[in-house]
Amino acid sequence: MLNDIELTNLRKQFPVLSQQVNDHPLIYLDNAATSQKPLCVLEAINTYYRDINANVHRASHALSAQATAAYENARDICAQFINANSSKEIIWTRGTTEAINLIANCLTTEFQAGDEIIISTLEHHANIVPWQMLAQRTGAILKIIPLLPSTDIDMQAYKLLLNDKTKLVAVSHVSNAIGTVNPIEDIIALAKQVGAKVLIDGAQGVSHWTIDVQALGCDFYVFSGHKMYGPTGIGVLWGKEAELNQLPPWQGGGEMIKTVSFEQSTYNELPFKFEAGTPNISAAISLASAMTFLNSYDRQILANHEAELLAYATAKLEKMPRIKIIGNPQQRAGGVSFIIDDAHNGDVGMLLDLQGIAVRTGHHCAQPLMQSLNLSGTIRVSFAIYNTKAEVDFFIKALNELQDLL
Repeated sequence: MLNDIELTNLRKQFPVLSQQVNDHPLIYLDNAATSQKPLCVLEAINTYYRDINANVHRASHALSAQATAAYENARDICAQFINANSSKEIIWTRGTTEAINLIANCLTTEFQAGDEIIISTLEHHANIVPWQMLAQRTGAILKIIPLLPSTDIDMQAYKLLLNDKTKLVAVSHVSNAIGTVNPIEDIIALAKQVGAKVLIDGAQGVSHWTIDVQALGCDFYVFSGHKMYGPTGIGVLWGKEAELNQLPPWQGGGEMIKTVSFEQSTYNELPFKFEAGTPNISAAISLASAMTFLNSYDRQILANHEAELLAYATAKLEKMPRIKIIGNPQQRAGGVSFIIDDAHNGDVGMLLDLQGIAVRTGHHCAQPLMQSLNLSGTIRVSFAIYNTKAEVDFFIKALNELQDLL
């Protein structure tokens, strides 16, 4: 775990944490929704717009050359960050949601009636709705992996769902709603035995652990910048180069073409084939700054720090008689969800906010999961590298006090 000096110095990199909310020091425990941004990310955004603001790839002047160099260097940094085979495999998107939609749309011609897509009960709406839409377009069948009572994926049920009609398996690395960590290595290996493609929603994984996409063996790994200390409006679609080369473009316009005439157009090579129009240049550059920031620390120490905070908070919640923690998976990461008797989760969130504590309440964009658990929603606390045990203690104290109000 980070020692006190290391943690103090790290927190200084996040100016938002020094503010007061409702006359209390901010305790930010909504990191699974979006994380705060360090100074290096804020400075990278400012530097781009202040010093080198220009479009990339399309001009011969100095500012464009500088912007292009910074933008493509960011792609190289990202490729190294997840151990991609090539920077050509890094496609900039608006986030995890757009990355999944891109793949779902581009795979349309590869599906026919009766083909099967497998997802799990744990999925965020972003990893449900695009596949429903693909199934509606093609006549494919969407199949759902059920959960065990522990809220782990039922791997025996998953094995029974796999067959020669399975064309795609799309699952999350970590549940955003309840923190269940999925055994993605086993899920990928089993899917490959029947020749299926695999997409991993890594939005809740990449901020916590070092990701090696080549070692995982999936075909696509997608994530968002804003959950890993980067800006909003930027994300990454990583795909195996051979798989991406086989897919048609999704959107048409500038950058994704080689030639255009009124009769026909020819398309650009990777990665530009999937990046139509002016990209979010500053966000890509500053996301690379977030990756460099994370790699300036020992990632295992950061992961251990977060895991210890989560275990510490979970143990304290378990001792509170009116609180029910949702799920008991073999491995949990990022955060923990709970309910308090019959209290409305929104009321709990507002009462905590009065003491400067930011948590997430509701269905967490996972309505099918909530329905399977017979819940309308939960209260979720989720941790980042800058959170402290003292913050957990204050949160638990506030939770104890508000239970009397409820």
